[in-house]
Amino acid sequence: MNREVTGIWYAVAAYASWGLLPLYWKALQQIPSGEILAHRILWSFVFVSMILFLMKRWKSFKEVLFQPSVRLGIFASGFLISANWFTYIWAVNNNHVIEASLGYYINPLLSFCLGMLVLKERLHFWQLVSIALAAIGVIIITVEFGKIPWVAFSLALTFAFYGLAKKLTKVDSMISLALETTIVAPLAILYLSFLQWNGSGALGTVTMGEHFLLFGAGIVTALPLLWFAQAAKRISLTTIGFIQYLSPSIGLLLGIFLYKEPFTTAHIISFSFIWAALLLYSISSTKFMVQITPKFQRKL
Repeated sequence: MNREVTGIWYAVAAYASWGLLPLYWKALQQIPSGEILAHRILWSFVFVSMILFLMKRWKSFKEVLFQPSVRLGIFASGFLISANWFTYIWAVNNNHVIEASLGYYINPLLSFCLGMLVLKERLHFWQLVSIALAAIGVIIITVEFGKIPWVAFSLALTFAFYGLAKKLTKVDSMISLALETTIVAPLAILYLSFLQWNGSGALGTVTMGEHFLLFGAGIVTALPLLWFAQAAKRISLTTIGFIQYLSPSIGLLLGIFLYKEPFTTAHIISFSFIWAALLLYSISSTKFMVQITPKFQRKL
C-alpha cells in the first residue's frame, strides 16, 4: 500500500471515529454531561501522557511547556476544546445530534472568516460566495424555528477559535493535546472529587460497562488524533478537506435514522445551501473556478 493510500485510510479512520462518537456518548446518557466531560479530560490526560512516555517525547513536552510564547495559546486551546467537548456531549445526550452535525459542517467556513479577520488572509470570490450560501442556510433554519441554532454555532465557533489558537502556537498535535489536558485536568479532578465526596459521582454507582466507557473516553479522544496526525504527514490538506465532511455526515445520518430526530423540509433546504457552500468552497481554488471568476473580483 503506497504512502498516499495509507494516509487516506488514516484520515477516514480518524473522521469516521469522530462521526461515530454520538454512539459512545449516548451509551453514557444517564450520567450528567459535565461529569462525562471531566472524565474525558482526565483520562485523555492519562492516555496521552502514556503515549508520550512510550514514544519518548517527554523532553519535547517539557520544552514546549516552558516556552512563554506558547503558554497563552495552549491555555486558550485547553478551555476552548473543553467548551467544545462539553457542548457536543450535551447536544448528543439531549437529542441535538443533527444540530451538532450542522455545527461541524459550517465550522470550516467560520474558520475562513477568522482567517480573513484575524490573520488578514485574502479570500477568493468563490470562497466569499460559499460563505454567503452557508449564511443563507443558517438564516433559513433560524427563521423556520424562530431561534438561533446555538448548539451549532457554539460548536463551530469554539472549534474555529481552537483551530486559530493552534495555528498561532504551531505545536505538534499530540503534545498540544497533552498540554491542553494538563491545564484543565486539575479542574476535572477537583470536580470529580467533589462529586464523589458528596455522593453524586458516577464512579461506584454505574455498571461495569459504563465504568469502562468512562475510562475509555481518553482512548476515543486521542486515537483519532493520532490517526489524523499520520494522515496529515501523507496526504495533502485538500484531500483532508474533502474527507473531513465524513464526520458530520455520519452524525447527520445517525441523528435522522438511528435517533429519529426531526428532519423537516426546512432542514433539507438549509442543509442543501450549506452542502452547496461546502462543495463550492472545496473547488474554489481549482483552475476552472479561477477562470470563471468575475474579472472585477479576481481576488478580494
